[in-house]
Amino acid sequence: MCRSIKVLRKSNLIVTPEDVSAAALQFVRKVSGFTKPSQANTEAFDRAVEEVTQTARRLIFSLHSAAPPRDRETETRKARERSRLRYG
Repeated sequence: MCRSIKVLRKSNLIVTPEDVSAAALQFVRKVSGFTKPSQANTEAFDRAVEEVTQTARRLIFSLHSAAPPRDRETETRKARERSRLRYG
């Protein structure tokens, strides 16, 4: 489920509120089945996105890890190499 949602933890860059909101929006879209809800469902959809955003933010900032932080540039390079090997 939700394969396109980015991993926000283990990054040496600060997770922005926009990153958390975007991940929450993707999650709510996936769970609800709506890319854009109808007017009748907009309030519930927006409330769900806000609640998921707040929950995700609390989770991310309460996690602790002994692993070294990831570097986005290095992770991007590794993903491109995996893609190159997979698809040629």
